[in-house]
Parts: sequence; C-alpha cells; structure tokens
Amino acid sequence: MVDRSTDEKDGFLVGREADMERLGVFLASIPQHGGSLTLAGEPGAGKTALIAAAIQEAEAAGMRVLRAVGVQYRAQASYGALQQLLTSVPEIHSKATRIPALAGALGFGRGAAPGHDAVAEAVVSLAAGLSRDTPVLLALDDAQWLDRASAVVLGQVARRLPGTGTGLVCTVRLGEETFFDHSGLPVHELGPLSEAASEELLRRHFPALAPRVRRRLIVDAEGNPLALLELPAALTESQRTASQALPQRFPLTQRLQSTFASRIGTLPAATRHLLLVAALEGSGSMLIVRRAVADRCSLKHLAPAERMQLVRVDDTTGRLGFRHSLIRSAVVDLSTSDQRRSAHRALAEAWIAVPEQRAWHLAQATVEPDEQIAALLEEAADVSARRGDGPNAVAALVRAAELSPAGSAYARRLAKAAYVGANLTGDVRDVPRLLYDARQGAPDAEAPAVAVAAALYLLNSYGDIDTAHRLLSGAITLQPEPYDLTDPTLLEALSTLLMVCIHGGRRELWSDFDAALSKCTSVPDTLQLLRTTFADPARARPADWARLDAAARTLHGTSDPVRIVRIATAGAYADRLGAMEEPLRLTARGGLSGQNIFPAIQASFLWSSHAWFTGQWPELRQVAQQGLRWCEELDYPLRSWTGKFVLACVSAVCGDYRTARGFADQMHQWAGSRRGHAVGCYAAHARTLISLSQGDFEAAYRHACRITPAGTFAPFAGHALWAILDQVEATVRTDRRGKAVDHVRAARDAGLEAVSPRLKMVLLASAALAAEGDEEAALGFGEALAVEGAEHWPFDHARIQLYFGERLRRGKAPARARKHLSAAVEAFGRLGAHPWTERANKELRACGIPVHARTLPGGAALTPQQWEIARLAATGLTNKQIGERLLLSPRTVSTHLYQLFPKLGVTTRAALRDALDQLGRP
Repeated sequence: MVDRSTDEKDGFLVGREADMERLGVFLASIPQHGGSLTLAGEPGAGKTALIAAAIQEAEAAGMRVLRAVGVQYRAQASYGALQQLLTSVPEIHSKATRIPALAGALGFGRGAAPGHDAVAEAVVSLAAGLSRDTPVLLALDDAQWLDRASAVVLGQVARRLPGTGTGLVCTVRLGEETFFDHSGLPVHELGPLSEAASEELLRRHFPALAPRVRRRLIVDAEGNPLALLELPAALTESQRTASQALPQRFPLTQRLQSTFASRIGTLPAATRHLLLVAALEGSGSMLIVRRAVADRCSLKHLAPAERMQLVRVDDTTGRLGFRHSLIRSAVVDLSTSDQRRSAHRALAEAWIAVPEQRAWHLAQATVEPDEQIAALLEEAADVSARRGDGPNAVAALVRAAELSPAGSAYARRLAKAAYVGANLTGDVRDVPRLLYDARQGAPDAEAPAVAVAAALYLLNSYGDIDTAHRLLSGAITLQPEPYDLTDPTLLEALSTLLMVCIHGGRRELWSDFDAALSKCTSVPDTLQLLRTTFADPARARPADWARLDAAARTLHGTSDPVRIVRIATAGAYADRLGAMEEPLRLTARGGLSGQNIFPAIQASFLWSSHAWFTGQWPELRQVAQQGLRWCEELDYPLRSWTGKFVLACVSAVCGDYRTARGFADQMHQWAGSRRGHAVGCYAAHARTLISLSQGDFEAAYRHACRITPAGTFAPFAGHALWAILDQVEATVRTDRRGKAVDHVRAARDAGLEAVSPRLKMVLLASAALAAEGDEEAALGFGEALAVEGAEHWPFDHARIQLYFGERLRRGKAPARARKHLSAAVEAFGRLGAHPWTERANKELRACGIPVHARTLPGGAALTPQQWEIARLAATGLTNKQIGERLLLSPRTVSTHLYQLFPKLGVTTRAALRDALDQLGRP
C-alpha cells in the first residue's frame, strides 16, 4: 500500500476505509481478470479523491494508467474524452494513431468516420496488447460529463474488458443525466460519512471549532465530505468558537454553490419558485406548499426538478424532500431577498391555522419593527420552550426583540432569551452578550428577567451563590405584592432562587425565599415539591410525598424537559427516580442531538444517581461521563459535580481510590471557596465511602458528620438521606453506638421509614447494626433483607448480608453466617466492588472456608478472581462488560477464560453455567 497522507490531508479519505478496501480488491484482480468498477456518489462525496488514490495505488503496483476527466461544459466535443484518455501517456498516443479506427475517430485518418463498435473494439484491442507487458488501468473521473461519442464507446469498452488484463474505473454522480451507460456494470456506491468519521474530519481541519458548532455542522452536512470542509469556511471566527450564535441556515461557499446549484439555474421560473417555497417551508408538507404557490404555479411544475432528482416525493407519506440539505440551501442562496420575503408571506397565509408557524414566516417576511408580530413570535417561543425546543425558543425571542418598537420590550425579550438559553439550551456563554444588548437598549429593563438570566449565568459559570442570591432576592422584592406566579418571569425568578438556596444550603439564604413564597397567590407543584421534598426532605410530611407521587405519574408522555427534571429532582432523595426512569432517559438522550443540553445534563446525572443505588454501574459510567463532556464543552462546572459525585462513589467502592479522591478533592476545593454546602456534602460522602472501603472507620465518621452530625438531620441537608447506612456503620465501628441509635431514632422520628422501601431497608439494617444484643440484631437484619424489592438495591443489600454474616460469625453461628457471607461475596463480585468482596471473603475464611483457590476434580484450582470471571461469563456478559465490572482489560479477561475453560472441562461459554452448577458455586 502506498502512502496516502496527501489525499488524507485533502480530507476525503477519512472514513473511506471500506471503500478503499473495495478498490484494492478490484485493482488486485485486474492482471488476471480485468473488468470494470463504477464509483457512484452524491456531489462532494469524495469520488475524485478516491479515484486519485486508486490511480496512485495502481501506479505503485506497476500498472500503466490512462486517464480522462469529463468536463461539464465541454460535453459536446466529439471524442474529446477518448482523445484525452489516449494522449495521457505519449507513447500510447503514437500507437493509437496507427490503428485505423482510432486514427479516424481522433481525426488523424481520412475517409468515413468509423462506427462506435469499431472504435470500442480498437480501444479494447489496444489495451489488451498493452496489458501483455504491463496491466493497464483506464481511469475516468466525472464520467457523467463525457461527450456523447466517448461515452458510448467507453461504455462498450467497459463491458468487453473481462479477461483482457485491463481494468476500467470511473466515477459518476448519482442522479445525473449522462451519455455514459453504466447499467449492468459493477457499481460501488459511496455513502455518506459516518458521524464519527465526520467528526474526525472536522477535528483534523478545524480543531478550534466549538463542540456544539461541530455537532451542528455534522447534522447539516449529512456526511458529505465537501460540505464538512466548506461549510466552516463560510462562518465567522466568532461563530466557529460559538461566541456568536450560528445562523439558522449555513451560507454556501462559492465552491459548494457551484457543486450543488449547477442545475437549479436551468429550471423553469415556476419550478424555481416552487422549490424556494418548499425549501423555506421546511416540513415537506405538500398541502402547505400547494396553498402557498396557488397564485403563481401548481405542483405539476415540480416535475422538472423530480426528473433531475433534485427532490423526491415520498409516495407513502406524500412529503416532499430535497435529495440533500445542501440542495435546499442552494435553492435559497440563489434567490433574492425580495423573493424570499414574498415566499415567507405566502407561507404565513398557508399556515394561518397554526399560530407558531405563521408567526415565524411573518417575522421572516418583515423588515420594519412590528409589535404585533413580535408578540406572536414571543408566544411561539413560549410554546417551543414548553415543548423542550430551547434553540428555537431562543431564536424566536431574539427575533421578537429585533421587531420590538419599544426599548423596554426589546430589553425584556432579550433578557428572556438569555434566561432560556442558560436554563434550556446550554448556551450560557451567550448570556452576557444578550444581557449587555438588553441594557444598552433599555437601561431600566424589567428587573426579574435580567436578574434571572444574570443569576443563572453567575451560578452556572462561576458558582457565585451569594451574588446570585442578592440579585434574585432584590428583583423579587421590587415586584408588587401579592406575587402572581402566573407571570412566567417571576416564577422563574423564584425557581432560580430556590436552586441558589439549595446549592448554598445555609439557613440564612432560605429566609428570603420562604418570605417570598408566603406572599404568592398560588404556588406551582414543581416549586412546592422542590422546597419540601428535595431542599429539606427530613421535614417533609406524608402529604408532600403523596403530591410528589402524583406529579411523577404525570411525567409519562410529557415533552417538557424542564418539568421532567424538576419533578425528578424533587424525588431524588426519596428514591423516586425509578418511577421516572423512562422520561429521564429520553431527556438525557435528547442532548445527543445538540439541543436542550442543560436539561439533558441534569437528566443524565439524575439517572446516574438512580443507577448508583440500583447497581447499573457500567451504564452509569457511560451516561455520567457523557454528561461531564457536555459540562466541559458548555462551561457548566456547577452541574458537573453531581456527575463527579456518582463516579466518585462507584470508584470508591470498586477500589479505584485515586479516581475517587481526585473527584472528592475537586468538589471540596470548589465548595469551600464558594460556601457551596451541597457540593461539600458530595465531597464528604465520597470520602466517607473511600474510608469505609479501606476500613478506616474513624476517618469515615469524620467525613460523614460533615453532611450532618451523627444523631441529627440538619436542616437543608437532604444528602443525609443518601448517607444513613454509611454514617451508622462508621458510628458503630468507632464505638459510638449511642450516636448510631440516636441517628436511627432521628430518621424514624422524621418518618423516613415510610418514605421508600430502600429507606425502610436501610433503617432496619442501621438499627440492627446499632443493636446491643445478637438476637435483636439478627431480627433487624432479617427484616431488612425481607423488605419487598430489597434486591433492587444490590450494593446496600450485599452490605446488609455482610453485616448480618459478621454478626452471626461473632455470635458463634458460622453455618448461618456462611450463607449470608457467600451471598455478599457473589453480589460484591458481580458489581466489581473488590474491597468489599475481600472483606466478605475474610469473614468467610474466619468461618473456616478457604477462599484463596477452589480445587476442582482432577486437582486443578481456580482463584477467586477466576471464579468471579467464570460466574459473570456464565450470565452472558461479554469480556468487555466483565472487565468493566472487575476493572480488568478485556484481554486479561480473555486470558483467564482461556486458562479456566480446560480446568472446568468446557470449550464454550454456553457450557459454563452447567459446569459451575455441577460443582456448586463458591
């Protein structure tokens, strides 16, 4: 293989490995068999780069290459391409002129011009003669533009080459009318680049692109390499770095316009108008397009564009689609601004029954400020925000601001756009610019809107809790009393103030919020629940939990990501996330499209918290790490801490102390300088788990008491509900049994035993841990393990088995202890919680069971790790999944399986389960 670095710098061979492999197979077959191969693809797919790479490989392999390129505007020159092919190598040209049929066709002979068959036979004869010495490759680029005579002849040549030691490779554009007939010839179609290849191409050529800009380019380019290289060139530097908003439609460079628009100008005027209306309409609705063009043309004028395969109509759905998004862009780029405004006016009338669509088209058709249209557009923005379409809502608000005649309305709408951008789309870096423009337009802009946007920016970017609190509290107190929360700006001001208070976690911050809440005429359920069941769940009442459950039931089927995230947050400490798992997953996946990333970040980490308790740790790592990538891309350090917390927890109990400590140190440092109690609790809990996993119970006790003192549930320390079992264990192990009893009593006094089955299990186990007598302890552990659904929380469940087994062994009941300790070993091993597995194994050894190695019939032995690997493989897990659980590489897992298969007398993974069952599981 030759070096293709030059071609790769051009960018087109990125992601074309399979295509190059197909070409390589074809080239290798030429000396023995000959034949032809057609490379077909959309404009800009990289056909020219691929055929150039094929030529390079052929020449490196010692082939003689004759080449020609079709040129669109020279297509009428008879035999021009054939002459180009035969003169591309000088010594070939002289041989060709001595063949009468070729001399006649190329104008070097006298007499009547030979027929196409004779010329084709002469070309094949010439190529076959040449190939007796050296294999020959005929390379035709842009064969769709060959002149008629050359195209007919070379089409016949391609069919006669098998068995001659000559090959022909050509490129053609899909859907292009051509004289070159490649029907029946072997065709290799170049599809679009994959998303991964598109991203690699952009990273190579535009490494400074902001991630969200890169995502948008990947979507718009649809895997077209030329578009991926050209579209960024049409953006300004500030647009590439995302410091300025991207246009709704990327402008085309001259190269792209010539590539995709070459045939649009030849269409009839009526067809071009119909295509422009369809391009601006966007949804493909033939009904709307027909209404909008009724006074100018009809759908029958679509036919010329369909014949040229610029557009297609889906017979099933009846929708109109452009063959590529860049054809749509080219149609718009080739129109005048007046034509575009006229089309938008027509579309506004066609969409008269749908206010949101009508408002957008009116806004695009309008040049002068118009308050009526601005108000319609703001209403459309509210609809988009409720539906979760943050980018569209921001764009509508910015355009509404531009159309606002009054300065105050201009400022209010820009401030509202800043808020929606920070709270929904993840465009936090646009907030300062929008706020600056708002203040420039109206220095006395409406206080709540500006305060909310500014507070969100300060909170999410810098974590400035105290300044954000002052801004919001001050803006709210300026509003007339009683507060009417049907005003969405005031509602968001109070909602944002609540989140500021939660992150601060200090009693003095809450006084302003509670005072404001008491002055409201009515309070939405999201605000009320966040205050009662999340901010201070230890003081929530049964009625609050009932309201929470009712609200959770309403989430299924809703598309409002903000409501989903807020209700889920309200239920996080109360183990309600399982009931909201599907809406959370859908919201988290929505961020992969590059929209509504802020709710997607929150949903990802909320689901990860649920996964931590339910033992879904491999997927937890993937989801949390994706959320952290979004936080890094969009500069959301505040939101990253929840993701780092769950990763720290899993790392701690799996024995990856370095990672866990790294996250804990980051959280502690950030929280300390900002007095961010919530993040400080994350750090303290992670350090508690590290210490428990290492058996350093004194350190675990100190860290746990930073969340809340043992024996109490401090106000606004909701995180204490997640740390009950950890705190009680650390307290008992450090001979502070009285405080452990007090802690259980405080939890029961708060009614936490009735909040969720997990908390009931945890409190029963905690009481058993703190119990003086063995009989009382055994009863408590038994009740904890018998809680309905207890196995749904496998790590806590395994810990209770471990504690029960420890207590039984010390109570001189080793036989009963073995049952619980063995169950703990298996569960910890399944989770990959190595320090806890070893702790349970030590207890088993103390019960008289050797666990260093398991002897098999015939004298072979398996180590405990090999038993774990065999057990996990028997459940159907892959080597990669086993490695993730046990913190081993897939290769190491494979090596262990290779060693243990003969010891167990099996040859396949499918036989493992039976072999282990016959031996009895350790």
